[in-house]
Amino acid sequence: MSGSCIICCNKKNSSKNGVQETDKMAENVQEQMKMKQEITLLNGVSLIVGNMIGSGIFVSPKGVLMYSASYGLSLFIWALGGIFSLFGALCYAELGTSIVKSGASYAYILEAFGEFTAFIRLWSSLLIIEPTTQAVIAITFANYIVQPIFPSCEPPYEAVRLIAAACICTLTFINCVNVKWGTRVQDLFTYAKVMALIMIISVGLYKISKGETENLKAPFEGSTTDVGCIALALYSALFSYSGWDTLNYVTEEMRNPERNLPLSIAISMPIVTIIYLLTNIAYYVVLDMPALLTSDAVAVTFGNETLGYAKWIIPIAVAMSCYGGLNSSIIAASRLFYVGAREGHLPDSLSLIHIKRFTPIPALFFNGLMTLLYLLVEDVFLLINYYSFNYWLYVGLSVAGLIYLRRTQPDRPQPIKLSLFFPVVYCLCSIFLVMVPLYSDTINTLIGIGIALSGIPAYYLGVYLPSEKKPKCLQWLSATTTKYVQMLFYCCLTELDTEVDQTEAKAK
Repeated sequence: MSGSCIICCNKKNSSKNGVQETDKMAENVQEQMKMKQEITLLNGVSLIVGNMIGSGIFVSPKGVLMYSASYGLSLFIWALGGIFSLFGALCYAELGTSIVKSGASYAYILEAFGEFTAFIRLWSSLLIIEPTTQAVIAITFANYIVQPIFPSCEPPYEAVRLIAAACICTLTFINCVNVKWGTRVQDLFTYAKVMALIMIISVGLYKISKGETENLKAPFEGSTTDVGCIALALYSALFSYSGWDTLNYVTEEMRNPERNLPLSIAISMPIVTIIYLLTNIAYYVVLDMPALLTSDAVAVTFGNETLGYAKWIIPIAVAMSCYGGLNSSIIAASRLFYVGAREGHLPDSLSLIHIKRFTPIPALFFNGLMTLLYLLVEDVFLLINYYSFNYWLYVGLSVAGLIYLRRTQPDRPQPIKLSLFFPVVYCLCSIFLVMVPLYSDTINTLIGIGIALSGIPAYYLGVYLPSEKKPKCLQWLSATTTKYVQMLFYCCLTELDTEVDQTEAKAK
């Protein structure tokens, strides 16, 4: 679909919620209202690279090494993780150019497997995946910002949470004002984190050129042969590569998505894979295995060993990396909630777009509020353990949807058409990725499944029941909320322009 929207608030006889007060807002607006297509190819590359390269490569890239038990095998697993992620990203490139809707896996599951499965995916994101991820990133950012002030002790809990909250509020405001503001912030902080990693890589290459390669002699010595450990090492690597689907959340806002979406993916994936491999080589040259495995922040330990008076650069680089990663996560999550509301799976008020700025302000505000609430949870880091199972399940389902749509809708326009080898291999590997958490972290995985299934009553009441059977109190609450949110944020209620989408599809 083209991602176009039509104004509902100027249709006095067919408004979703019966609200007519906001009709005057839209009198001078065109009959058709679209999200502005302001995301360029460069912005797309920055979004993907910026979200994939988070704080993990700076702070704790030791999971792969811990399970592989040798430098050589760990580098092989990092490369394998990059290739596997490229397979998934290529599948998403086909899905994103065939189903030109924002929302990534939610939109693809909805198209392939229907409303119920898509709603459960959306519910999991709303309750666990998005708010916990963003809260953890914000807290990590705050910890590294205050670290220089408290070098020898734990920073105050309240100070860290307040700085994290300020970070979330600032980025939410920036993205509410203008899509371009958000993408410029993303570009700036992506460049900064990449430059910091290039600096680390340069130090490592300089050490190698001087012949300081003692740690790399016999690189495969001590490698584990245990299949379970190798599986966990690969799982750790793949978790570090997550984020390659970021651009699929904002497909409707891309210029020429049929060209720029796959091109952004094709540029970003090799960049991230090469950076990850070279950064780990730099770590391995400077730090021996015990130092790596005992370090709580590998890049900081690396900086202390090699950068001297310039070691302060690393904590700042980590903070900037977190800031950019949080920004891209906010952009993606807000579009997910916006599309979910537009499809009728969340309250109508979240599908509002600002009449002048063309940004989904209510969805951004809701996402920010959810993340702030999770900052109040003292053990928020534990919550992130609940969603590994759900994350890989939904990504695997999306790629399975590609195969399913190929069989059931052979005439669907496909600007890019991969060999079935790629989605089949990715689906088979996704089964493995779904089973790993069940084996290694059974209790947390079952809790995550329980959280996902808790969406069944919400689906029944909010989506499955016809309007005349839905509780009157819920209908009144939804209508009232939409009315006042429209007035407060100067927004317009929108819905999919299916007629235009069908016309464009035929034209293709």
